[in-house]
Amino acid sequence: MKTMTQLLAVSSISLRSLPSRAASSAVIVIGTAGVVAVLLSVLALATGLSAALSTTGSADRAIVLHQQASNEIGSSLPHDAIATILDAPGIAQDPNHRPIASAEAIASVNLPRLDNGKLSTLTLRGVSTGELQRLRPELRLVKGRIFEPGLREIIVGKAAAERYANLGIGGQPKFGGNQWTVVGIFDTGGGAHDSEVLGDIDTALAAYQRTTYNSVIVKLAGPGALEKLRAALLHDPTLSVEVNLESAYYERQSQTFASFLSIIAKAICTIMAIGAVFAALNTMYSAVSTRAVEIATLRAIGYGAVGVVVSVIVEALALSLLGAGAGAALAWAAFDGDTVSQLSGGGGLAQIVFHLHISAALITLGILWAFVVGLIGGLLPAIRAARIPVALALRAI
Repeated sequence: MKTMTQLLAVSSISLRSLPSRAASSAVIVIGTAGVVAVLLSVLALATGLSAALSTTGSADRAIVLHQQASNEIGSSLPHDAIATILDAPGIAQDPNHRPIASAEAIASVNLPRLDNGKLSTLTLRGVSTGELQRLRPELRLVKGRIFEPGLREIIVGKAAAERYANLGIGGQPKFGGNQWTVVGIFDTGGGAHDSEVLGDIDTALAAYQRTTYNSVIVKLAGPGALEKLRAALLHDPTLSVEVNLESAYYERQSQTFASFLSIIAKAICTIMAIGAVFAALNTMYSAVSTRAVEIATLRAIGYGAVGVVVSVIVEALALSLLGAGAGAALAWAAFDGDTVSQLSGGGGLAQIVFHLHISAALITLGILWAFVVGLIGGLLPAIRAARIPVALALRAI
């Protein structure tokens, strides 16, 4: 009980003396705030893009790609393979016994942005018209109508319409050497397709003079359908494909990109944290030197070395956590809810528009980094403080 009382008393004295060392203490606060703000902003970018990708896929759809492709942009399926894929078992059918599926091709197109007029990339996705809304029930038209087969008409994702010029209803953007007409705006609830434009597959292939597709998206008939479809396609000697749940495919793409950004964020912040630790060491050594007489006096009247060590560490942690709060507040004010666009990383080479969110989990991670910075930065000066010879320090009065 006595030891605890001493710890609280010495720590309280240390914290109350901080205003007299405001300038030097600010070094720790500012350094830690920078580390936390950068960490949270980069990780918010990773988690925001991951959320957009992971909500794009559905557990009742499958995606068929070339066997050697890791994503749609690198996949190529010949025209002859499409009929074989669509005849396979496990695919749901409409009331007319036609497979609910879409053979799709994607192309990267450049359009000027609304905010600065600079060219930026987005995806044109050619899709099969007939089963579009049966296949993707989350796709909801908010304006206009669906494009007509055989015509150079497109519907535009809500996020793309808000970010790029000439994509409102009636707009006539030019890509693939042709002028297209925007006839509808759609919303899928925040998925990656909201950053795309969709058009008729045959018209898109003709515009780009292509004869191959990138993928086939199919609606599964029910439980066990994926296994039936996969078995039929993988054992067909005329095909060289792989079959995955669409949700699993986009989850894999999001994890790959999120892992990459997480590594980058932690590498940058580790370098910054090392700098913050040295700043904390310098500041706390200076604080210990300034408080040498005070510490020696406390030791002389019976306070133990443990209390001195704890008080210095508590001071370093308090300053670091104050910096963490400032950094988190800065990141939240600057980035939370912000709409940004970023290369999709895995599923394609186009921009995906998504929202940043500084979540409680990210803030907690930032606080943990600040705690480590404060702990390391305060430990060695604390040990030095405990070893200050009492007689020598008192002689300096």
